[in-house]
Amino acid sequence: MHPFKLSKCFSFTASRDWFYKQSFSNAGLRSVATDLGEGTVMHCWVPKIQNAARPNLLLLHGFGANAMWQYGEHLRHFTPRFNVYVPDLVFFGESYTARTDRSESFQAQCVMKMMEKHGALRMNLVGISYGGFVGYSMAAQFPDRLDKLVLCCTGVCLEEKDLEEGFFNVANLDEAISILLPRSPEKLRELMSFSFVKPQARWVPSYFLTDFIDIHVLRPNPLTVVYYFVIGPSIRLA
Repeated sequence: MHPFKLSKCFSFTASRDWFYKQSFSNAGLRSVATDLGEGTVMHCWVPKIQNAARPNLLLLHGFGANAMWQYGEHLRHFTPRFNVYVPDLVFFGESYTARTDRSESFQAQCVMKMMEKHGALRMNLVGISYGGFVGYSMAAQFPDRLDKLVLCCTGVCLEEKDLEEGFFNVANLDEAISILLPRSPEKLRELMSFSFVKPQARWVPSYFLTDFIDIHVLRPNPLTVVYYFVIGPSIRLA
């Protein structure tokens, strides 16, 4: 059997999604899709039972498949002490919009509206990478709603000169998109080389990478295919 055809019989990515769904449920969370209006729906893992004695903790993911893949290994550290909320940001996972706004400001407004609908009016926030940009925007727009803010691996102080000096050396927007939205095992390996301190992508079989692309890159909701945004002439990465 051709190695790329393995996903026809077994999908590692789909199996991993199922495993994460079970672990999130076992951690006391439930999957909820919230209609925010104007064609925007936001999916979030929320507490099955909200404990009024515990503070709320919002976990925002970075670029990737969905929130589960970012925080699947961390829930056990948080759920005993917090009411944990783990949303798929708009354009990722099961969250989408019909609006054309691609800014982190819009993302922040969607997240806050979603939290309000779940009755979580104050919160602590952890944002990783792109999620840190969104968290930073939430702190700027809604300073009275956030108690503590933790930004991880987030270049909120990145300037145009940093890009000009080769911080992320790409020739044009199309090249950046080809890396951030990989459509081949080679491009996914390239993305992983940027994402990990000690990347091991060259040892990952191509059929596993192809399976991931088939499930989470080539088959998203039609409204969620853009995983990048542009500010002026610069490409902001997350």
